[in-house]
Amino acid sequence: MERKAKILLIDDEPEFTLDLRSVLELNGFQVVAATSRELARKVTYSERPDLVILGTIVPRGDAFLLHQWLKSDRASKDVPLIVVDAPPEKRLLKGWLMQEGLQLQAEVYVSKPIECACLVPQIKKLLERAIMKIRVLVVDDHPVVREGICALLGLQKDIEVVGEAVDGQDAINKVQQLSPHVALMDIVMPVMSGLEATRRISKECPDTKVLILTQYDEEENMFVAKQVGAFGFVPKRAASSDLMIGIKAVSTGGYFPPSFAYVLANWPEGPQEKTQ
Repeated sequence: MERKAKILLIDDEPEFTLDLRSVLELNGFQVVAATSRELARKVTYSERPDLVILGTIVPRGDAFLLHQWLKSDRASKDVPLIVVDAPPEKRLLKGWLMQEGLQLQAEVYVSKPIECACLVPQIKKLLERAIMKIRVLVVDDHPVVREGICALLGLQKDIEVVGEAVDGQDAINKVQQLSPHVALMDIVMPVMSGLEATRRISKECPDTKVLILTQYDEEENMFVAKQVGAFGFVPKRAASSDLMIGIKAVSTGGYFPPSFAYVLANWPEGPQEKTQ
């Protein structure tokens, strides 16, 4: 199931919050709400929203202080921000000051009253720009392994599992059909090995980068994986965080263990692929 984008709505006006939440949820978004600066900070840490809508809160100036914090904190500084200012007649109570507005770092600025549905196209555009998903094909002949990997990747907001393959030949077919950014490839499989599949994919589908994921992490396999066109190598025993780092690195460049530089520098010519 595709993960719903999560929106943090910060506003202390119940009617506006209820209307906007209803519109957002009807459009498939997950909404979490906060009514104060302190609560918004806590929710930002606990919920990790994909987009923030910063409405009106009291006392006056708190919205600006929260804006400053959101744009300086490492966890939220790159999250898209929409600011909804108070209507002109209420700005002396809870609106932004002119000097605060000059320091605004929001992608969208609007003021109340506003038709909530008008925000939806802008939200979708911001999310599409912010959440550039890496399309991944998972290749392994063991169903339990594939299921575990897919479950792990499914928790990542910037990764989408587009398919699964059970052997090297199936991987080639799925790459041709699905055009993933990354093929997460086991080495030892029936019908065709992961290394032979990598060789074929690197020649026939160069837009798909292969990341080798295997329990056989001997130095020879690292070298051969690179030789046949793999862009990365992650042992199955590695932590899940290493897998995420590897996928993201391979999608834009390459990823091999730090020891791989030593392997390249010291490996004799003519290594052969291991089959056992």
